[in-house]
Amino acid sequence: MSDTSSLAIAETEKPEALPAAPAAPPPFVPKSVFWSAIYALSSVLLGITQGLGLNLITANLPGLQASFGATQQEMGWLPAAYFATNMAGTIFMFKVRSQFGLRRFAEIGILVYVLVVIAHLFTHDLQSAILVRAIMGVAAAPLSTLAFFYMLEWLPPAKKMSIGICFGLLGSSMSLPLARVISPDLLQLGDWQGLYLVEVGLALLSLGVVFSVPLTAPPRMKVFDRDDIVSFPLLTIAFGCFAIVLSMGRSYWWFEVPWLGVLLAIGIGSAVLLVLVELHRKNPIIDLRWLSSRDMLAFAGALVAFRLLLSEQSVGVFGLFTVLNVQNDQLIPIFGVIGVATFAATAVLSMIIKPSRTPAIHLVALILIAIACWLDSQSTALSRPEQFYLSQGLIGIASGIFLPPALLNGFTKALTRGPQYILSFLTVFLTTQTFGGILGSAVFTTFVAIREQYHSNVISQGITLLDPIVAQRIQQYGGVYARVLTDPAQRDARGLALLGQSATQQANVLAYNDLFLVIFYGTLLTIMALLFQMALTALNKPAVPLATAAA
Repeated sequence: MSDTSSLAIAETEKPEALPAAPAAPPPFVPKSVFWSAIYALSSVLLGITQGLGLNLITANLPGLQASFGATQQEMGWLPAAYFATNMAGTIFMFKVRSQFGLRRFAEIGILVYVLVVIAHLFTHDLQSAILVRAIMGVAAAPLSTLAFFYMLEWLPPAKKMSIGICFGLLGSSMSLPLARVISPDLLQLGDWQGLYLVEVGLALLSLGVVFSVPLTAPPRMKVFDRDDIVSFPLLTIAFGCFAIVLSMGRSYWWFEVPWLGVLLAIGIGSAVLLVLVELHRKNPIIDLRWLSSRDMLAFAGALVAFRLLLSEQSVGVFGLFTVLNVQNDQLIPIFGVIGVATFAATAVLSMIIKPSRTPAIHLVALILIAIACWLDSQSTALSRPEQFYLSQGLIGIASGIFLPPALLNGFTKALTRGPQYILSFLTVFLTTQTFGGILGSAVFTTFVAIREQYHSNVISQGITLLDPIVAQRIQQYGGVYARVLTDPAQRDARGLALLGQSATQQANVLAYNDLFLVIFYGTLLTIMALLFQMALTALNKPAVPLATAAA
């Protein structure tokens, strides 16, 4: 056989060529200083826009009652509608981005968001406002993702998991103090529409950013399947029912209205069905077997515990300010302090953050929360925002250094198991943060209401007209009306009413002091649990051979 025929046979018998290996990612090309600043500012802009979409309303519910002619109970439906759709909407949008690409996701998402924000300007009754807020919960979901990607875009790979994670969350973290600072002036522009004039401007700026500042698109992959048709409705119903029950339970009181129990039963039933469906899926939305492991349960428990403890600020201190009749314009300096403290903590954290340092960073955050709670527990009816600068600055630092390490740690755990686990991690992260905040508000406001009744009963038992001090105080309060009321009996009646208001205010202050102490002791227990976990980790860590350590 000739060499030529042998070669021909060899060619025909050659096995089919293997597919080429995927191309290596292009080397990182540093952005210029100008474009780096553009990407960083774009990230902050998108984060603030998304955060203000929620916080502008929740920070001004009492001031908007007159605009809608609604009661305080009815106004609570505005944030409840947002939370009812936001969690499931965020998970759905994550899958949309993964399957259809970042570019299309960004352009369509920002267009929908702009339209929903503009719709706020044309809502004049509470029912339409609630509907728009529910749509807003889904429409705002892409912004937090885009803010994160824009911050990662200009950073080298070595800095994406430090500076990127820390500052990618900066815009949304700064939105709460910013919303409180700008709210007084915005309300004067026209109540509900006044709040959203600036939101429309930010949304249009975000629209310009998305269409003019390019992003490197992550690879697309097929993540939707037919089983999602069953899972997503169950997920939406379960999250929505739980969010409404936790948001509105305190307003309507937990056992007074039957529909709260009906919603809770529907939510539990939907959650059980969702678990059954997800356990039998090949590609589940939530990998429940992984999430039920010891590490992930401990991780989720830590996230919920921290979120509950951080409610000391949003529920405790700001609720106390409401009782003390402190208006939004008086709170501008303290929110400035919180904003500066949060930014400074984020900047310092970006230089030291590592997965191995997460427990130590969280320990520092817990100690700061404990100190702040102890300081706030000494409040009186004469306390004003100036007395809370130190404690709320500490809470701002704690919130700034808590979330990025937790996100980095969980994200690292998900990546070590594979990209398909990122969605499960995202679900845990969103659920613990959102439900932790709603749960903290529900539990702590209920606790304050119960303790206020207790202190009111104790105080009222000590108020008797036979007590000369009480009689003197009634005359002092009644003396305020001396110029308009000549009848002493009417003045005494007015004085007695003012004394009752003062007693109620004092009872509320004592109830909030009890809340601060409860959170303080809860923080101490959390510190003990964290120290125990750190000790177990250190004991179970394999010893490093002496020769290796020396090398």
